[in-house]
Amino acid sequence: MKWTRKQTSIMAIVAVTAFMSTFLISSITIALPAIETSFRLDAVKLSWMITAFLLATAMFLLPVGRWGDLTGIRRLFKAGVIIFSASSFLCALAFSGYQLIIFRFIQGIGAAFVSTTGPAILVSAFLPQHRGRVIGISVAAVYLGLAFGPFVGGFLTEYLGWRSIFYVSAILGTLTGLLAFVFLDKDDVSPDKAKKPDMLGTVLYMTGLVLMVYGSSRIPDIAGLVMMLGGGLALVLFWIVESKAAVPVIETSLFIKNRLFAFSNLAALINYVATFAIVFFLSLYLQKVKGLSPLDAGTILIAQPVVMALFSPLAGKLSDRLESRLIATLGMVMCSIGLLAFSFLSDKTPTWMIVVTLIWVGLGFAFFSSPNMNTIMSSVDNSKLGLASGSAATMRVVGQITSMTIATLFFAAMFGGQAIEAVPDSLFLRAVQWGFITFFVISLAGIYFSMARGTVRGYPSPGNDP
Repeated sequence: MKWTRKQTSIMAIVAVTAFMSTFLISSITIALPAIETSFRLDAVKLSWMITAFLLATAMFLLPVGRWGDLTGIRRLFKAGVIIFSASSFLCALAFSGYQLIIFRFIQGIGAAFVSTTGPAILVSAFLPQHRGRVIGISVAAVYLGLAFGPFVGGFLTEYLGWRSIFYVSAILGTLTGLLAFVFLDKDDVSPDKAKKPDMLGTVLYMTGLVLMVYGSSRIPDIAGLVMMLGGGLALVLFWIVESKAAVPVIETSLFIKNRLFAFSNLAALINYVATFAIVFFLSLYLQKVKGLSPLDAGTILIAQPVVMALFSPLAGKLSDRLESRLIATLGMVMCSIGLLAFSFLSDKTPTWMIVVTLIWVGLGFAFFSSPNMNTIMSSVDNSKLGLASGSAATMRVVGQITSMTIATLFFAAMFGGQAIEAVPDSLFLRAVQWGFITFFVISLAGIYFSMARGTVRGYPSPGNDP
């Protein structure tokens, strides 16, 4: 496949922004103990350093996907880079835990703009038969960010302090913004797209997510349960409103009538629910139970994303030639086995066994992610690429939020409001073990949806009609 100069530029810009977002997430995870000490936060508030970013991203992903289809994806991409860069600088200057959480929320909004529009820009620039390959490269950039994040984050935290991570992110964001304004053309928006998406649905969707996530952090208080019920009701109303809206934020018919699209999104959601908290748990485990420095812990944690980055392009290329669901299902099975292995984690678990399990999970995730994303983007026509990209990104981030919520629920229920450093190692390990058992059970459902989705047109079908 020979690329034009324009295609090469687009590939580079999207890959850099994909790298940037995940680099920040993974590098901050390794810095959490340092942030906890700096602002004297308890376990639940500390988890909000991750959750606030993910919540904001989830709130804006679907609306931005629809706005991009209607008003132009390149303009929103550029706006997202600006928001991300500015908020990264503000995070570096935060002088309280609450301030940092607020700035992380704003940073998540910028990430939503970039995460939704980036894949749509990329897919629109290449022929359908090459999508798996370019998506694989983009996914590899995501995993490179995850790979470098723990190591670089550990190095920066140990020698320059956790604030330096945000300064680095601000610099990367600024450079990417300059590239985007130089190389990305203006959007060619046709008159029939000059419509406004349903605002009531947008408000219900955002309100529902906020109530669900914040309410979960207040469990077992009655107020938390009421918030979660209210959030669930808001999301049900959102679905009803969207099914009747003239210009919906999300076309519910895609999930009802297009099984290939619906099941692929559900498989992605479940996969991220089951796997995202692995790094969160292990980062705390390696520093608290094993007594490792941030740099040493980060060096161990790079095993999983390095394997993801190496094998994602191969998996994406294979999905252009073989049936995607078989490759993706194999990956989901491998992830499930890895989660079960992590449920036996103890203070005596050798480091080499942790590394081997991380490599195994990384390989499984690589075989799942690229083929699954290729299936989602190939299950809709070009007029809905922004919506499909936003939907896939929403599944990812909602899955990540749910994963963190489950981890937070175990911490809140078992730690009694204590800081993680004050909790006995035995109690901490019990919470982590139950967390991994829960994620293993959840992952089994992902295997079903991945296998039962049907096939992309053009592949031999074993009987499932997409």
